Amino acid sequence: MKRAGQRVVAGTEAPQTSQTSKKQKTTLYGSVFDEPALCTSMDWGSLPHHVILRVFQFLTLVDRARASSVCRRWNEVFHIPDLWRRFEFELSQPATSYLKSTHPDLIQQIIKRHADHLQYVSFKVDSSTESAEAACDILSQLVNCSIKTLGLISTAKPSFMNVSKAHFASALTVVFVNSKSLSSIKIDDTPLDDPSLKVLVANNSDTLKLLKMSSCPHVSPAGILCVADQCHGLKELALNYYILSDELLLALSSEKHVDLEHLRIDVVSENPGQVEFHTIKKQSWDALVKHSPKVNIVMYFFLYEDEFDVFFREETPVTHLYFGRAVSKAMLGRIGMNCPRLIELVVCANGLQPLDDELIQIAERCKNLTAMGLGECEVTCRGFIEFVKMCGGRLTQLSIMEEVLIPDSDYSLDRLHLEVSKHLGRMWFPDMMPTW
Repeated sequence: MKRAGQRVVAGTEAPQTSQTSKKQKTTLYGSVFDEPALCTSMDWGSLPHHVILRVFQFLTLVDRARASSVCRRWNEVFHIPDLWRRFEFELSQPATSYLKSTHPDLIQQIIKRHADHLQYVSFKVDSSTESAEAACDILSQLVNCSIKTLGLISTAKPSFMNVSKAHFASALTVVFVNSKSLSSIKIDDTPLDDPSLKVLVANNSDTLKLLKMSSCPHVSPAGILCVADQCHGLKELALNYYILSDELLLALSSEKHVDLEHLRIDVVSENPGQVEFHTIKKQSWDALVKHSPKVNIVMYFFLYEDEFDVFFREETPVTHLYFGRAVSKAMLGRIGMNCPRLIELVVCANGLQPLDDELIQIAERCKNLTAMGLGECEVTCRGFIEFVKMCGGRLTQLSIMEEVLIPDSDYSLDRLHLEVSKHLGRMWFPDMMPTW
């Protein structure tokens, strides 16, 4: 049947005019795409609690406090315990620091209303003693807390080191005694001492898994040994070499102790000849690796060349090595001979003698090596290509300064990058600046 020149088929609707279609489009989609209509109809106060909570977690403390005054529902979310389990206090002196300090009134509100909710707490302070003392004052007030992780972070020295040892120890004691479930502590560059460690162990020995306490000069080998003897769940430990001992390694290797995953050791000398470094026996290292075969042993060296004598004369199971100052060819030769577990090696400086033989020996004997970084050193292009060829595709990170490479009669720098790329199985170029 025809009507107005159109065919109408049973079971179908007649085509709509453009005016009808336009009207329907406005009716159907206007509420979705019309921005004024969206803003008018949406009630932000009716968002589910979990959505508001997620948004609040991305806000700074000041913005979070301002948002809490928008409506009653948002204020309720502001006081949900989950929002206060993780918090970082920022403390600084406005005249001398770029840090934005947490407002004192907000700090007092947190202590008064949310101290018992805090579980993951860190303090970021500038270099001033006043900021470090303020952090200790806050710690002293956390008497009802159940903190699981604690971090004290100084953006610059001396900070916590200028706080009196008694004040610092008293503040830590409050947290150590009341928490009962500390699992992670990062307190580098602080006046931590042996009595404080004993309090920590007495109250948290069953839960402590990570302890980072490099540059804590008041801790003795006996103090850290107390931790290893009683905290059998410890998986990660960071300390200075002067408190590392054969007894400590054997304690970490006892049957009661879980497998250690990371051992980080800082070997530091501020003035040449000031520190006399001791030797760790091969049997002690072997016991640790036998007990924890997958342990990563990371060593950071900041020594002068004549202070390396006691290191790597016997096989040492180190996996990651970083040299922040110049290291001799002889020392690198020892590493190639006695560090078969080596995974990563970074040498910031060496001198003006090519390291071809040392690198080739490292490639030959360190079968797990996957990362290499060289700064102010010298390597011939031929020697470097031989090193890469021996390591092959297992080198996932290769950071070499362009100035390190010495062109020779066989290879120019242009040809070198093609050869290295071929052996690595990916495009590679030397770096213009250090990337480690």
